[in-house]
Amino acid sequence: MCRGFSAGLYTCGRLPEPSFFKPDIIRPMPALTSQRALPVASLVYAAALWGVIWYPYRLLDEAGVGGVASGVFSYALPLVLMGWLHLRDLRKARGHWLWLSALGLAAGWTNLAYVLGVLEGEVVRVLLLFYLSPLWTVLFARFLLHERLNRAGWAVMALAAGGALTMLWRPGEWPLPANRAEWLGLSAGVMFALSNVIARHLDGVTEGAKAVAVWGGVVVLGVVGLALRPADLDFASTAPVEVWALLLAVGVLIGSMTYAVQYGLARVPANQAIVVFLFELVVAAIAAYFLSEERMGLQEWLGAAMIITASLFSGHMEDAQAQETRHG
Repeated sequence: MCRGFSAGLYTCGRLPEPSFFKPDIIRPMPALTSQRALPVASLVYAAALWGVIWYPYRLLDEAGVGGVASGVFSYALPLVLMGWLHLRDLRKARGHWLWLSALGLAAGWTNLAYVLGVLEGEVVRVLLLFYLSPLWTVLFARFLLHERLNRAGWAVMALAAGGALTMLWRPGEWPLPANRAEWLGLSAGVMFALSNVIARHLDGVTEGAKAVAVWGGVVVLGVVGLALRPADLDFASTAPVEVWALLLAVGVLIGSMTYAVQYGLARVPANQAIVVFLFELVVAAIAAYFLSEERMGLQEWLGAAMIITASLFSGHMEDAQAQETRHG
């Protein structure tokens, strides 16, 4: 998910600069002019696709292509087909190779963990745990960017944490993820937060170089996973044409979402973009209902409402002094 939402969010180094880096005031949404309509539409397109991309990955899994293998092939395609277009960007950014490598590894884990999580678990629960990323971004930004929170920021953090506890609470048990899929979703959100903060640290590096770093990170981590489990490649000798066609289609979608996210985020304010990206949850919930017959109970819906509300208000978490230092 070269999101980034996903994944999607989520992804390729320019997913909303963590939205709580915005001024501590409430700004009206910009009018949807004709100049803004296409960028917003591109973000809606990316969010909608990330809300359903789990389904072709499940089809591939049923056809014998495991999550790591399908992740490697679907991200290798845009890397091979479009990576060469950004060779000049990479040469210009060679002084930042260490941070670009960190971005690639963090985003690589984000995307692979997302794919594995939605393959093994309930889609919406995995996504909700992923969307705790603003909580983790606060911690990373404090140490890497020296950002500080205001009181509203602490309230947003408490709301997000409370939503997670509400969703995960079970009588007599610790409110922790219940299975590997949920742990993968949680870890994907942590790494997504880290990749966002690193992307902000790489402010002078082009979006193309960051995109290549993300694609490359997924492929590198995936190849390591396949080296540890070579049997996951057995499908390659027996897979029918339809499976390869589906892998090709997913790779094309991944590449198109990468560029849709970058195009939109370059033209839409980040605090508006994060609202658009939450559309992914709506699409995922509807798709999961009809495609896999997943249902959420009242407890899950309450936790989801708290997490989504925290994400919506995360644009007002930054300490005013930090804002003045950066904008002054």
